Amino acid sequence: MKTMMDAATLTITRIPVPATLDAADAGPFLETARIADEVCRYYAGHDYFDQDAAEQLPSWQDQTDRLQLGYTAERDGEIVGALTMMIPLEDGANNVEFDVMVPPAHLDRGIEQALFAVLETEARAHGRSVVQTWTLHKPDLSGPQLASPTGLGSIPADDPQTKLMLAQGYSFEQTERNSVFDLTGSFERVEAMLAEARRAAGADYRLVTWTSPTPDEYKDGFAHVISRMSTDVPTGELVWVEEAWDAARVERRDKRLLAGGHTVSVTAVQHVPSGEIVAYNELVIAADHTAPTHQWGTLVLKEHRGHRLGALVKCANLVRWRDLMPDSPRVSTFNAEENRPMLDINEAIGFVPASYAGAWKKTLDA
Repeated sequence: MKTMMDAATLTITRIPVPATLDAADAGPFLETARIADEVCRYYAGHDYFDQDAAEQLPSWQDQTDRLQLGYTAERDGEIVGALTMMIPLEDGANNVEFDVMVPPAHLDRGIEQALFAVLETEARAHGRSVVQTWTLHKPDLSGPQLASPTGLGSIPADDPQTKLMLAQGYSFEQTERNSVFDLTGSFERVEAMLAEARRAAGADYRLVTWTSPTPDEYKDGFAHVISRMSTDVPTGELVWVEEAWDAARVERRDKRLLAGGHTVSVTAVQHVPSGEIVAYNELVIAADHTAPTHQWGTLVLKEHRGHRLGALVKCANLVRWRDLMPDSPRVSTFNAEENRPMLDINEAIGFVPASYAGAWKKTLDA
């Protein structure tokens, strides 16, 4: 039977950012990446979120746009938990995004509470008063549920993560659905939807595609639509500041992703009369091309909705991806449960639920 561990027996240490993964100080970074995969698999019930240290290191090394830092919890020479934090650097930003990760073998021994305390201390030290995170949950929705305050979606009320977040004083804000599409199956529905979306969009909209790095002629327009992700998608009562993007930030992002071994396919829609990029979809995979693909940003600017542009970019990019990455078995993506327009498209394409995430927020006392 597990017993509560005295927090005094833990050593909490800042994670050094190694120059390379074989550097002498790379051990804590490597172990944090391993723990993250173990924890995600345990709670989600699948390995779709695996992300090795090589993928993550470039974003820790270049912190021009976001501050990333973390801590490990060690006991008797073993790392038994980790905290990672992402702190936006935009003017006026007041939020921190974080993950507290404790492997199943070390749960309920006080490690989580010790890491939450470090989180709050670090957030205050950076002048932030809102801390936010997500918990992963298997797709089994039997048993008591904690309903989302948005009115759509829920997570298991008896899940240990749910109980932990409530005990730590966090409010449940939103449910996100993780959906997957089988890349090995038929594309008949995708191709039919693509043809229909092309007709609905009409001559005022045209598809443009690229594989990162972003071509010079699209950097400014791509920067604009990425910036709108922080304002134009449903986020419940979570706190986000509008991100500041320009061509230089797109270049830095591309450089980090390429350094991490990622291949990124972007399908965008250009509004012909204005020349502006008004919609986009990204598909991403790391160096292992037999691993799951991730669908990252998908957005249609509010002022251009109603022309089937969401279906257009999603379906066109899937068709393109089938040729680029024939060995990837599936696409994984997240959507807020209240984002019904995007979920409608995903369901029509053939995406099915694989797991769920609960969004949590806490406002710290001054």
